[in-house]
Amino acid sequence: MDFQFSEEQASVRELARGILDKEVTVERVKKATADPDWCDRPLWRTLADAGLLGLVVPESLGGMGYGIVEACLLLQEIGRVVAPLPALPTLVLGAMAIAQFGTAAQQQQWLPAIAAGKTILSGALVDAGSADPAQPATTARREGGQWRLDGHKLYLQAANLAERVLVPASTGDGVGLFLLDPRGGGATMTRQGTSSGEPLFHLGLSGAPVGAADLLGGDAMAGGDKVSWLYQRALAAACATQLGVSEKTIAITSRYVCERIQFGVAIGSFQAVQHRLADCYIDLEAIRWTTWRAAWKLSAGQSAERELAVAKFWAADGGARIASAAQHLHGGIGVDIDYPVHRYFLWSKGLELTLGGASSHLARLGRELARSGPR
Repeated sequence: MDFQFSEEQASVRELARGILDKEVTVERVKKATADPDWCDRPLWRTLADAGLLGLVVPESLGGMGYGIVEACLLLQEIGRVVAPLPALPTLVLGAMAIAQFGTAAQQQQWLPAIAAGKTILSGALVDAGSADPAQPATTARREGGQWRLDGHKLYLQAANLAERVLVPASTGDGVGLFLLDPRGGGATMTRQGTSSGEPLFHLGLSGAPVGAADLLGGDAMAGGDKVSWLYQRALAAACATQLGVSEKTIAITSRYVCERIQFGVAIGSFQAVQHRLADCYIDLEAIRWTTWRAAWKLSAGQSAERELAVAKFWAADGGARIASAAQHLHGGIGVDIDYPVHRYFLWSKGLELTLGGASSHLARLGRELARSGPR
């Protein structure tokens, strides 16, 4: 299997890396993460000016017309610099879903604004009453010419900045995806602090109104398959972000052990230190290949349920080992908040648990194997 990126994909990665390496400094990240909004808005505008926020927006609507692999390349680069940006919720949970399933009017309303960096969206895939995103406990009922939503969604990213949140809800006839105004009536957002500083939000819905025009694709019956489609791409995006975080964690740690002198020599000359770094590299390569295999299968329109479970297992388990080893090899300076590696540790721990940790995806893979056997 050939995992080389195409010329266009390599150009996307080079463009993103060039901008982020130039713009993002430790001081800039410290300032942006201290902001209550947890968003580097000038950097967001720079990415928009470069066309990177239109990666998954059709060319006819001002974007580049790419897909999940290109979105993952951008997220990998954002992970390398741990820049606080709402890229995953806006591009993957919002733009990709609208581009794939939205009506022409919905695409025209939202996608050009996303590509221009003027609109931020979010998604609500985690339901407080259901472990299956495609079978949400949150409900939607018709009332006159609109819908009313009731339920409770968890761990929303960038909901404080989002103009709309994509909310899956059971309709009685099936599942619908609703573009909800999180500041509208009947919706209550509760901010939750996290160790990385990224605010996550719980969304309570009590008869929250959504107009008929904001039902994605105008379909209130077949949304379960659409939610599964979206959930799979969100998993790949989280794995790609963890790949970038882990790559840079190892780079910082490798440089440190070459410079840190103990007993008259660099600690990187100690065999025990080399063994820890070698283990980190093996974990990194496992994250890399499983992530891109899953993303490639999604882009090719193939079933990737098992590949995504394997990729998320490695992103969670291997990513956590890399983050812990980096802290260990740095010693006390690793927890100094003026030194960058602690921020990578916190991002990695957050991504470890995003959309489920290693055990939950191992269990999911086991259930799939028990149901249909090896292929």
